[in-house]
Parts: sequence; structure tokens; C-alpha cells
Amino acid sequence: MEQKIGHVIHYFNNIGVAVLYLAEELRTGDRVHILGRTTDFIQEVHSLEISHKKIEVAKPKEEVALEVDEAVRGNDEIFKIIDE
Repeated sequence: MEQKIGHVIHYFNNIGVAVLYLAEELRTGDRVHILGRTTDFIQEVHSLEISHKKIEVAKPKEEVALEVDEAVRGNDEIFKIIDE
């Protein structure tokens, strides 16, 4: 099962980092599905940062930097994969 938790605001191609706006909590170790018009992949959350400081948990309504395995685009949606 997947739960929508936010969307991509910006992508830094040179460092492979996406800036996300979150509507729900996200933790390192979570698995996410990033889906957009030309984007569709699943990855584990390895690194989260706010203002260049590593964090373990990002809360709703925060903008957080996520290291991504593939290129993403603005407005791509982020879904958390929830094991049932």
C-alpha cells in the first residue's frame, strides 16, 4: 500500500538531491515511490537534511532535502510504501 506524503519542489541535478514539501512524516529507512509524468521509481530513504543538517525524521509541512537514486522533476509526487 502507498500513502501520498508530498511532492518535489526542486531538483539539484549536479548533486542528485530533491527538495520535497511534506504533508506527512518521513524517516530515514522508509521506502518511497516517486512518480511523475516521466518519473517512476522506488528507493529507500538514505539521507534527509534540513538546512544542510542531517536529520532522521522530517515532519509534515517541512521542506527537506532527499538524496535520490534517479532524476526527478518539480511536482513529482512522493508516496511512502507501507507494509501491511
